[in-house]
Amino acid sequence: MSALGDMASSGPGANSNSPYGFGQQDNSRRLKGIAFVLAVHLVVGYVLISGLARQGLTLLKKPLEAVIIQEVIIPPPPPPPPPKKIEPPPEMPKVQAPPPPFVPPPDIPPPATSTAPAIQSVATPPPTPHVIAPPPPPAPPAPAAPPAPPPAPPAPKTIGVLCPTQVAPEMPRRALQDGTQGVVKAQIVLKGGVVQDVTILGGPRVFHAAVKAAIMQYKCVADGAEVTVTQEFNFKLD
Repeated sequence: MSALGDMASSGPGANSNSPYGFGQQDNSRRLKGIAFVLAVHLVVGYVLISGLARQGLTLLKKPLEAVIIQEVIIPPPPPPPPPKKIEPPPEMPKVQAPPPPFVPPPDIPPPATSTAPAIQSVATPPPTPHVIAPPPPPAPPAPAAPPAPPPAPPAPKTIGVLCPTQVAPEMPRRALQDGTQGVVKAQIVLKGGVVQDVTILGGPRVFHAAVKAAIMQYKCVADGAEVTVTQEFNFKLD
């Protein structure tokens, strides 16, 4: 370090009395150089102390492995085989048909002449067809007989036939006092010879009870069917 300081002090730019200021520039350069040297010394000392130098040496001592990549060349495919020649089938020899065998013609004898008399055919006229007369038309059917007239309805039975025994109604006393007279019409229902019901159809009311009482006393002929008849009663003052 002292040698560096002596060199700096004995250099050509140590004269501070230079009229152009070269001495100040030389001093700044010296300071920068000294600082650089000190930094290099510090770095080298740190490397030696921390052991980084040893690691660097071990890395340098390792053998370098070189990997050679060989290029693989793929050979081209073989050319295709030549196509096979297709030979045409051999031609079959033509077989000629044998000629037809010779057939001699048959011996045809000459026509024989007949000495028999010739028979001449005589055409006979066709027979006259027999005319068949058509059958006579059938006779028309007889007219149907007219339907029989419907049976006459039975004559209506009167009350006198059905009930031969009758009772005449009495003249009411009130009608005698009032001088009332008139015709009373009654409807009678008979069944089995017995009077079943009596209905007054018209007439003075004063005679209704007397008419019903008289009809209920009738004696009639027995008949299975139900019969309805009407009867009129004429009340007069003598």
